[in-house]
Amino acid sequence: MKRSYLLSELAQLLDAELHGNSQQEIRALASIQSADITDLTFIANPAYKKHLSSTKAGAVLINATLADEFPGNKLIVKNPYLAYARLSALFEFRRDTPLGVHPTAVVGSESILGKNVSIGANAVVGEGVTLGDGVIIGPGCYVGNDSVIGERTQLAANVSIYHGITIGSDCLFHSGCVIGADGFGFAPNAGSWIKIHQLGSVQIGSRVEIGSCACIDRGALDDTVIDDGVIIDNLVQIAHNVRIGRNTAIAAHTAIAGSTTIGAGCTIAGAVGIAGHLVLADNVHITAMSLVSASISEPGSYSSGTAISPTKDWRKNAARFRQLDALATRLIKLERTYGAE
Repeated sequence: MKRSYLLSELAQLLDAELHGNSQQEIRALASIQSADITDLTFIANPAYKKHLSSTKAGAVLINATLADEFPGNKLIVKNPYLAYARLSALFEFRRDTPLGVHPTAVVGSESILGKNVSIGANAVVGEGVTLGDGVIIGPGCYVGNDSVIGERTQLAANVSIYHGITIGSDCLFHSGCVIGADGFGFAPNAGSWIKIHQLGSVQIGSRVEIGSCACIDRGALDDTVIDDGVIIDNLVQIAHNVRIGRNTAIAAHTAIAGSTTIGAGCTIAGAVGIAGHLVLADNVHITAMSLVSASISEPGSYSSGTAISPTKDWRKNAARFRQLDALATRLIKLERTYGAE
């Protein structure tokens, strides 16, 4: 992979409007504060425009609104953050993953491996597994019996895929994530619990990215389904029989209880809790640390909880919150006695 680009080459890749020295060499991407003469930076948030006068960047990705505020080399694009995202692939330098099966890996005799597959040290691939062309199984991974992994999907080190899981193409699973463990299903029995064996599976579409230590449980009867283009952050828990629609994004520490359906194009911010057996419509956006306890049928932004405040004020407001029911009852009585305006 190339280690440097002329600014004119990057402009062509982005279909950007170039102002300045087309022969400026760019070797890396950097933040606007730390960028040097051979770095390309970007400004997507107007709060950072104060740094435009002091940045040492060789060039800046910028939109037309702010372009006049930077006199140096620049690539004018409609969406600088999106342009930065596209260029980031050019500047990620890693050693090539060696192809083939490492001598310490174990591969089941009935498994089918596509072309240019890589299976790392101490990985275990069970019986009846199908790996598509270009699949990368990192060191220490486990892929259970009869699972199917599509072309170019990558498992980082120590990913666990249980039995009978189906995964599409061009996915990325980060270290420590677990796909297909049993859902939390138990029937009460005279003060103890009887395990409900989870008979479903997990179906994951294409272009899905799942963060470190995220857990997606297999279905109890029907499958848990993650649709194409979904992105899931670290430490997310998705329970059995959940269905998540195309291109939905879920941030860290979110927990989704069983049999809930989340639509397409949704964003779920960090530390959100979503109760079970709910339906969230397409294009629903839940803000951080909200509790979703009822279905949402209309697109839009939804929140719960209270914002941070000084502890002294918070204690007063918390006490008043506990009095709301009594206050509401008193208000209803007053309205009945004196009439509502």
